[in-house]
Amino acid sequence: MLTAQIVLFDGFDLLDAIAPYEVFCAAAMNAENALSVEFVTAEGPRSVTSGINGLKIEASGRLNPVRAGIIFVPGASGDLEGDGPDSIPAILGMAMNTELTGMIGQALGQKDIVVATVCGGSLLLAMGGLLEGRPAVTHRLGMDLLEATGAVPVSARVVDDGNLVTGGGVTSGLDVALYLVERELGPRIAHAIEQLFEFERRGTVWREKGIAPSAHKALTDDEPCISDNKSALTYGTLHGKIIQASVFDGDWDTLIATPVGKLQVKLSISTSHGMIQGKATQGDETVEFINPVLQDNKLTWSLRITKPMRLNLKFEVAADGDRMTGIAKAGLLPASKLTGKRVS
Repeated sequence: MLTAQIVLFDGFDLLDAIAPYEVFCAAAMNAENALSVEFVTAEGPRSVTSGINGLKIEASGRLNPVRAGIIFVPGASGDLEGDGPDSIPAILGMAMNTELTGMIGQALGQKDIVVATVCGGSLLLAMGGLLEGRPAVTHRLGMDLLEATGAVPVSARVVDDGNLVTGGGVTSGLDVALYLVERELGPRIAHAIEQLFEFERRGTVWREKGIAPSAHKALTDDEPCISDNKSALTYGTLHGKIIQASVFDGDWDTLIATPVGKLQVKLSISTSHGMIQGKATQGDETVEFINPVLQDNKLTWSLRITKPMRLNLKFEVAADGDRMTGIAKAGLLPASKLTGKRVS
């Protein structure tokens, strides 16, 4: 029997979870119980509060990351703007910091499990470092953030990457679930469910097969990997003159207030012979600035970090004496405020 485990977490989106649940239940009825479905959590049986008016659903079991079948991860429902605890990035961040990330990582290593996501579920996995280098889709508002995690964003309703199947916005949960039913149980069962629901799937399922379009260009991270970017880069210019960067030179203790917590980061910036370079240290991890540019008295650069999640962050800072202020940004995540002081 094929099993489908739909994972719930506090703040999950109702339609992301309920639509696939109904599809899988209908498949069980039409396929003489060849499929079973249940709501699970990373913690075990419990009442789970959704992000829609606090409606609660009972999860009957604990996610089993080695049970053959389908594991379905929904997205979150919350504030689209701001960085409060009820914002979608904060909800996804809290879910990512549970046992769920490790469990899904374990499931992706199994040959007989398909991990499926819809909407922000893709971002939850990507923020946990599970989708790096893999084609995927999420809600259109989250595609920049998906790319910032190192995943390969594909603008399709459903993306099939073997043991990973991802869906776009909220209602695409129906499309993903129906596609999985067709893939695992056959098109006749999927067609019967479409007739029962009076619903026709949208769009072509994207797979990396067949002839690529003649104008095809792979959608990959446009920022080089740190390991490939060890050399310093030149300054930006203004009115044909190289801007001096001495105001930024030195070591800085900075604090970045992100939606998922505050990060203490030490920056080391230096310039020599018209070149600028820098390093950022957080805990035991040190990474070099990518594409540092100084222009209009502001210093910008990118960083690929792994803590508290895998993200490509873009920084823009200004210095006033021994004080530094600025922002760090990744996709739809609200800009995180950066403050710092020069270390003597």
